[in-house]
Amino acid sequence: MVPKETEKLETELLLEAIYRGYGFDFRQYARSSLLRRLHYIRQKAGVAHLSELIPLILHDERFVGELLSSMSVTVTEMFRDPDFFLELRTKVIPVLKTYPFVKIWHAGCATGEEVYSMAIVLQEEGFYDRVQIYATDMNQQSLKTAEEGIYPLDAIRKFTVNYNNSGGKASFSDYYYAKYQMAKMNEDLKRNIVFTAHNLVTDQTFGDMNMIVCRNVLIYFDRQLQNQVFRLFDESLVHRGFLCLGSKESMEFSSLRGTYENVSARWRIFRKPLT
Repeated sequence: MVPKETEKLETELLLEAIYRGYGFDFRQYARSSLLRRLHYIRQKAGVAHLSELIPLILHDERFVGELLSSMSVTVTEMFRDPDFFLELRTKVIPVLKTYPFVKIWHAGCATGEEVYSMAIVLQEEGFYDRVQIYATDMNQQSLKTAEEGIYPLDAIRKFTVNYNNSGGKASFSDYYYAKYQMAKMNEDLKRNIVFTAHNLVTDQTFGDMNMIVCRNVLIYFDRQLQNQVFRLFDESLVHRGFLCLGSKESMEFSSLRGTYENVSARWRIFRKPLT
C-alpha cells in the first residue's frame, strides 16, 4: 500500500500536470471522490502508482481525452428529482413569464437530460419562444451526447415516471421518437438551446442570466472552490435572478450566505437580492 504522504504528493503532481498541460483545474476538487476516480483511471491504464500517469498526460493526447471524460461526473437523468421541476412550475416560472425575454444557464449540463427537461417544461408553460438556454460542460464527449439528444430506450420508462411526477401536461412520448433501441429527443426542443464548452473552475462569467441551474456539481468541489463558483454565479445573474442547486448543496458556508432569498429550502432554489 502506498503511504498517505506519498499518495498526496503523487496526486498533487498529477493534478498540476493536468492543469499546466491542458488548463483543466482539478486541484480544489473534494479529495475523496477525486481519488476514487483517479485510482479507477490508474487501474484502467494498468499502472501501479498515480505518478505513472504523468508521462501519459504529458505525451499522449488520446489518453488525456479519456482521462478528462473519466474525471468529470455525468450522473443525470430526465426530470431528476421531479418535485424540483414541480417547484419550478409553481414558484419560479410564473415570475419568469412576466419578463419579455429570459436567459437560462445550465452549468455542468453533463449529457443534457435535464436541459431537455427544462425545455419541455418551458414549452408546456407556453413561453419557450422567449427563452434562450445555454447548456455548458467541460466534458466534450458529454456535450456531444447532449447535442445529439439520443438516449437508451430502456431509460425512457424511468424518464416517463419522472416526467409524470413533475407535473407533465402531455404524454412524454410526444417529445421523442424511438428507433433501434434508442430514443431521440425532438429537434424542436433544441431550437433555443446553445451547447458550448465551459469550465466552472477556470472560465469567466455568463452575463445577465435570469436563472442558473447547477445541480449536484458543487458537491465535488472543496469549500474554497465552491465559494469561487458561487461568486461566478452571482456575477452572472441579474438582480432578482434565480439560482437552482442540488438537494445536497448549500450556500451556507459561502460568502453569499444570508444574502439570497430562500425560494425553496428543500430543493435549494434561491433568488438574488435587488441590490
